Amino acid sequence: MSLTDRPSSERPREKLLQRGPEILSDSELVAILLRTGLPGQDAIALAHALIEQFGGLYGLLSAPPQALGKTLGLGPAKSAQLIAVLELARRTLREEMAQGISLSSVDSVRRYLKLSLANREFEVFHALWVDAHNRLIASEELFRGTLTQTSVYPREIVRRALHHNAAAVIFAHNHPSGVAKPSAADEQLTDALQKALTLIDVQLLDHFIIAGMADPYSFSEHGKVPRSP
Repeated sequence: MSLTDRPSSERPREKLLQRGPEILSDSELVAILLRTGLPGQDAIALAHALIEQFGGLYGLLSAPPQALGKTLGLGPAKSAQLIAVLELARRTLREEMAQGISLSSVDSVRRYLKLSLANREFEVFHALWVDAHNRLIASEELFRGTLTQTSVYPREIVRRALHHNAAAVIFAHNHPSGVAKPSAADEQLTDALQKALTLIDVQLLDHFIIAGMADPYSFSEHGKVPRSP
């Protein structure tokens, strides 16, 4: 049965327009993006199968383009639509931070970084540069490494801070292993970066470790980034 064979009140798009998006299931929302299914499998059934295959809605929407392209039922058009949804979410959060709203909320920063880094297949080191009013100046990937490690250079960090004329920064890097726990090297790096930034009067607000679906680890919340007086 195709979506057009369903009663109008059961079709995802019509339900959304008539009753609001919050009443739709994850599968129904994804079905609106997919629009069509496969022979013998309508868009809702295909959406449900994809969500299960990728381990949940977040896993599906944040999957690498290569993985989506190899999945039955996802051609270039459908893959592009799913990728676009995640990018829109990232940009929405980034706009909030640019207005100085999100940086007062740790949860908003977590969501943005998780959307950006959680499913990367190699380690990356990311920075959110902030002005004196806690408004986001820039979000940039500074270093890229291998599956297990990346090299971070304090001198380059200082150079980027001066380039952006930043007052503060939030760092983040991902652990492709899926374990959101700092290593001794992570702690040593955080300490070295904080000392280097202090010399140019830039405050390190936090350093997050992003690891798949695990709750991001905050150095600040664990007392590993001393608060400014």
